[in-house]
Amino acid sequence: MSIPVSIKELIDWSNGEDATNSELASWLNLLGFKDRKGLTKFLNTPLVRDKSMARQILRSWSGRKLLDEVSDLILMDEDSSGESVLDTLEKLLNEKDEVTTFDLLNSLSVKAIHIDLDGWIEVANNWRSELKKQQKLISDLVSTNEVSSLIEESNLSGPEIKETEYEFISLSVPHRNEPLELEIWNPSFRKKTRKNWIMLMPGLGGDRSHFNWLARSLSHNGWPVVVLAHPGSDSIALEALVRGRLPLSGAEVIPDRINDLDSVLQAKELGLIDISEEKVVLMGHSLGALTAILASGAKIDDQLDDRCQKVLDNLSLTNLSSLLQCQLVDINLPDRKSMKNLSAIVGMNSFGSFLWQKNLDNQINIPLFLTGGTFDLVTPSISEQLGLLLTLSSSPLSRVLLIEGASHFSPIRVEGQMNQSEGKDLFNLSESIVGYHPLSVQSLLAFQIISFLEKLEDKKSIPSKTNLTKGKLKFHILDKAIIEKLVKFQ
Repeated sequence: MSIPVSIKELIDWSNGEDATNSELASWLNLLGFKDRKGLTKFLNTPLVRDKSMARQILRSWSGRKLLDEVSDLILMDEDSSGESVLDTLEKLLNEKDEVTTFDLLNSLSVKAIHIDLDGWIEVANNWRSELKKQQKLISDLVSTNEVSSLIEESNLSGPEIKETEYEFISLSVPHRNEPLELEIWNPSFRKKTRKNWIMLMPGLGGDRSHFNWLARSLSHNGWPVVVLAHPGSDSIALEALVRGRLPLSGAEVIPDRINDLDSVLQAKELGLIDISEEKVVLMGHSLGALTAILASGAKIDDQLDDRCQKVLDNLSLTNLSSLLQCQLVDINLPDRKSMKNLSAIVGMNSFGSFLWQKNLDNQINIPLFLTGGTFDLVTPSISEQLGLLLTLSSSPLSRVLLIEGASHFSPIRVEGQMNQSEGKDLFNLSESIVGYHPLSVQSLLAFQIISFLEKLEDKKSIPSKTNLTKGKLKFHILDKAIIEKLVKFQ
């Protein structure tokens, strides 16, 4: 069912110029606008606050894809492409610093909008279903027969490790106009002889400094660590987006990120990086984790386009990573063989569950340690970390660490976070987005990642167990058998 709404009548009604018992008023009440005051507030809320950044987002692949999907649900007369909205919004952005919904509707060269009520109901049901799955996952974990276990090995917010320093080097690479900037964290002393070294990659818009806490902990425990910065999709690119100088980066940066990774491996082989260990563990946050998985040789199957048609039709904002995954339909990734000397992949808030079908042909025997949080709506744990392990890994050593109350941004440490809850950074996010105390989450992540790496070197698995607590944090370590039971009944 499609509801035609006259733009003039909509604006007139919000200004009190139409009878309260009009047909439009009845429709508006059904759609959730109970009075003129609420509608007026909605229409006058800034749709765009920063015109420079908004323009760059609208011109990006992800921005256009979202606009296309919304245009299928709200039609402008006969325009189902969203072009009239985009053109009008671009014009308003040239004239105003802030653009409201009222400004946009009043400037459109159409007389009516047509709301696909059936479509919006389907979208709402999909959102509700996804959120219920997340809630049920937690209740299922809590209701297992395992009694809550208390982990006491270390103080979650203990003192910072200070003694390990890193070396900064610039690495010239043929695929970029600017050098790669690397931090080399070599342990100042070795508690044990390690078999692996670690390559650590930030996510989209991330900075090397966001993960110094983890590199320091790993090197303090004997592992050499190389932390990359990826030009074009790092914190500098994010700042350029905020200032309206560069478009929003997406999955198009993955080929260059994989080339960055290969360049570091080659530099290490040539002796340009002073690390003696031969075997490598790839570690990353978000897009950095996906880069590691794709670099390992995991091949995307030819059914991705079909799956993405269904995913994008749902307009599901409960899994924003679906946009990046589906963008890979239009990106040519080079065929890769299995990576030499790859021991494992550690992915914090990893994603990629749409990229592979659930069959043994796609699975890799590399141990995966995937971490996530129940407060993550960017890469939700049930569809991404849990789904990704089931889809991709055939190794019995693979595990998922699920932390209750942690979000997509919990692993990111920013300047001043030790003394302030939010810190100072472009990633200066409130607790409502970051989730439960990020320093506690980071300490738990470091502890569990180190536990995984310790066992890995002896070719052993860390125990899987639900209902664990450490300090005030509740968390679960899940193997494939537990995950299959959890996902089966979702």
